[in-house]
Amino acid sequence: MTSPLQLIIMPTLLAVSLTMTACQKPSTPTDGPNNDNVEMDKDTGASIADTSPVDVTPTDAATTPEQQLIDNLANYRWSLTSARDDDGQPITELMNIRDQVTLSFNQYEGQHTVRYSVGCNIMSANYQLQGFSLTTEDSMSTKMSCRELDNAEDIFNDIMEGDSQISMVSGDTPTLTQVTDDSETLVWTGRMTSQAKYNSKGDTLFWSVSAETQPCVDNRSQQCLQIKPVTFDEQGIKVSEGKLVEFSGNIEGYQHNNTHDEVLRLQRYSINSSDNSAKEKHAYVFDAVIESTKVK
Repeated sequence: MTSPLQLIIMPTLLAVSLTMTACQKPSTPTDGPNNDNVEMDKDTGASIADTSPVDVTPTDAATTPEQQLIDNLANYRWSLTSARDDDGQPITELMNIRDQVTLSFNQYEGQHTVRYSVGCNIMSANYQLQGFSLTTEDSMSTKMSCRELDNAEDIFNDIMEGDSQISMVSGDTPTLTQVTDDSETLVWTGRMTSQAKYNSKGDTLFWSVSAETQPCVDNRSQQCLQIKPVTFDEQGIKVSEGKLVEFSGNIEGYQHNNTHDEVLRLQRYSINSSDNSAKEKHAYVFDAVIESTKVK
């Protein structure tokens, strides 16, 4: 049986989606190029809108220190490393689930926004940065019942709203330290976002992936995914599936499930040829499983 559509939140539509219920339907991007600029994906035969590189790093020499920090913060997805209260004691409600406590910084319609989650609802708020002083406004949130996560979510939201001092240390593993006005301390570890990594804006794709793999045509010793490109309308209703083809490449962050047929939402990025030793034209990054059917 096909499971219900899971919560799908498009990053560029976050501020709109937070006013809706959590069960958002998938949709295809509406801000891409027109059909005159559509090319065929050599790996799947699917038609995919071409993208142009997008500069995600500050280049203006006159950029303020605050803007440089804002840009750097947005280049990473932050995961909680430690959380301590004003007495220096661990905040157990967060530390017990720290691997799923996340934070990210974005821009939407000229506003700086921060979104955060304990693995259930997504909370989002506008923020201002003056020097190293971060002020987070009252948040909006999706409305799922989180059961055992409800208490952790309330605690986390109380910590995030209001004023705090932040400091960021760059490097192979960037670290962000946040100290609130109530002397709670959160330490975050950053992982570079795909957009920053590939220096381009990704295209959203939907692929139906079969639970069963097959030997690759060009290398019978290797197993290839069997995929169908999928198209959804603006209401999130599936309107078409392409022909079944093999995919021999890599989907970053995806673990194939050999017991379920799945529909995946992916981001496809153009790769700078000068930095690409394998000469691959595109990188595919897993976003979400939006449909799953157990194979009998």
